[in-house]
Amino acid sequence: MKIFRLLVVFCSFLLLNKTYAQADCILGVGLTSDSIISDVFQLNKMQHEKLVSFSAELKYRNDLLNNELQNVKSRHPQSNVKELSQLADKYKSVMDSMTQVQTMIDKRMLTLFNSKQYELYRNLCKEASRSPFIVIPTVYSDSINNENR
Repeated sequence: MKIFRLLVVFCSFLLLNKTYAQADCILGVGLTSDSIISDVFQLNKMQHEKLVSFSAELKYRNDLLNNELQNVKSRHPQSNVKELSQLADKYKSVMDSMTQVQTMIDKRMLTLFNSKQYELYRNLCKEASRSPFIVIPTVYSDSINNENR
């Protein structure tokens, strides 16, 4: 009986933990217009160039994954429940890959942010009730050190 109670409590904890978990706060490189991201975060020239490069990389990778989705859809048999279930698993796998690519690109961009830009990102995530990606912002040599003020 104690084992059953422990199992019920553990399952309840897992269910509640999953229910109340916040979604990741994506920056949206490649999804949001580069000019909007650049304006909101006041990117310097190097950061803006990297943003354009990352957007192009994301587009290229997503094009490859979209082709893979088309191939899965067109080549996979769909005549019974088992085959449809396998198709759904393959589809989910490719969609998960797209999410991983977006996360990787966003994190790369966020590491180029200075501390003020990153703090703005964190505040925007907080307002949207999203979990920000944790990265270490870059310290630029031309940045003003607040400790000397």
